[in-house]
Amino acid sequence: MVRTGAGALRAAAARPDGAAGSVSAFLGVPFMAPPVGRLRFASPRPHPPWSGVRPSAGHRSAFLQPRRGLPPVTAPASARTTAEDAVHANVWTPDVAGRRPVLVYVHGGGWEVGTAASPTFDGSRLAEHGDLVVVTFNYRLGPFGFGLHEHLADPVTGLCANWGLQDQIALVEWVRTNIAAFGGDPENITLCGTSAGGAAVRQLALLPRLGGVIRRIVPISAAHVWTPVYALEPDDARTAFEAVAGRLGVDVPGLRTVDAERLLTVWHEYFAHVPAGRPMTSGRWYRGPVVDGRLIPGQDAHRPVPGLPTLSVVTATEGSFYTVAARPSPADGSELRAMVRDLLLKGRADVGERLVDEVVDHYRVCAREAGLPSDPFALYTEIFGDAMFRHQIVRTAERAARESGAPNFLMHFEYEVHPPGHGSPHEATSPFLFGTHAIAQHREAFGDGPLERRVSATLMDLVASFAHDGAPRSEHAPRWPGFTPDEPSTMLLGSPDGPRIGAVPKAAQLRFWDTADWHPRFRGSGSVPAADPAAPDGPRR
Repeated sequence: MVRTGAGALRAAAARPDGAAGSVSAFLGVPFMAPPVGRLRFASPRPHPPWSGVRPSAGHRSAFLQPRRGLPPVTAPASARTTAEDAVHANVWTPDVAGRRPVLVYVHGGGWEVGTAASPTFDGSRLAEHGDLVVVTFNYRLGPFGFGLHEHLADPVTGLCANWGLQDQIALVEWVRTNIAAFGGDPENITLCGTSAGGAAVRQLALLPRLGGVIRRIVPISAAHVWTPVYALEPDDARTAFEAVAGRLGVDVPGLRTVDAERLLTVWHEYFAHVPAGRPMTSGRWYRGPVVDGRLIPGQDAHRPVPGLPTLSVVTATEGSFYTVAARPSPADGSELRAMVRDLLLKGRADVGERLVDEVVDHYRVCAREAGLPSDPFALYTEIFGDAMFRHQIVRTAERAARESGAPNFLMHFEYEVHPPGHGSPHEATSPFLFGTHAIAQHREAFGDGPLERRVSATLMDLVASFAHDGAPRSEHAPRWPGFTPDEPSTMLLGSPDGPRIGAVPKAAQLRFWDTADWHPRFRGSGSVPAADPAAPDGPRR
């Protein structure tokens, strides 16, 4: 039993598989008031205190999200449902006594799906293996979590946007205040996250409000938020909320009163034809954090790098998470070019045939020179992953190594999943980080052979030791130097050859995007200890 600021909690059985272990699990822990009713689109409020001892509620529902199904890595058990009040935390601890490092994990899912209730993110194995206190949590998603409209301004904070990011802030502050009761060290908090969660850890590390709270960050396959691909422009967010409110027969403040499922349905109907036939020019793929002038003062590329020790991870073929569904297409060159053009339209309103031809030709030449497959499907997978993730991740790591005074490390994760999957997909790291690669949900894709067990143990070692003292190490891996862009300093993990230090693989492919005028260009320079300046007020019409 532990006692938090809101009341006492009793632990549940830690291991869902019944395996022996000394870890205690506190599941479904309230860290903020349920964001329902008048608190929909409000800044987080403290959870009301309770009397007596609150038993662990177990893994509760996922936050409300589309019912079309979650990616396999992030999906909860099929029996679990979604709900608007499902904002809660889970804590795993080897012992409630002592002061262990704390690893807070932010799940991904494109800011609209995903859940800490997924068996993938069961923290018992990682807590035990790494001698850590592990925290996972749900936060608001979709239109409930990410958007902007001044008519939804909170009367207390004045904030009118990015409610899911506000939930993440509230969770970090809750951890700082309460984690000592679980045996955690409130002065040694590391933030880790994948995809949209990887974007979050960087954004949280730059907030003045959390200055001094976060010690280190581990962004994995981080999505770098920029319009029009990953976010709405402020004016487009306003337009969307007004249009959805009109379709529901209310004004914008009245969105707090309508049925949550109906609101979500109408929101997704509004964006059903993005980018083709789109009602607006931004939010073409995902609709994550909006530049609001306060929490998010600018696109990620236009902000400083966090001046914190950083361990960045990128997978070898980020795009294979998305292109597996495209098989057997593209089957020929013309189909490949059509698919590449559709991909590039996510980042620009107009894409000429010259740009399409240039990217395809560049990747074909690089593949042949490197001895890699050059069939249309392989080329499309590489182009997709580099354009959407790998280029920005690697270039951001290079920038941090040059501009930040803090230690920086870069990992290239190259474990190849089993068929029908292929390559080393986006999100392939999570089952190895949490040691859940052999559970029923993942057994087909990953298995549990000697290689898988060694990869998992090594990844857990590296992240846990980094959380302990900032020096990633494992008895299974060579010494890992800080990342130096011009020297072999990248940890290559996941192949049967074993962990090794080398240069960034497939670097020639990435050079295309340096001059393609498709990604946002980095602006400014320098790093900040834990925050960057933010304007005092949010955007106004």
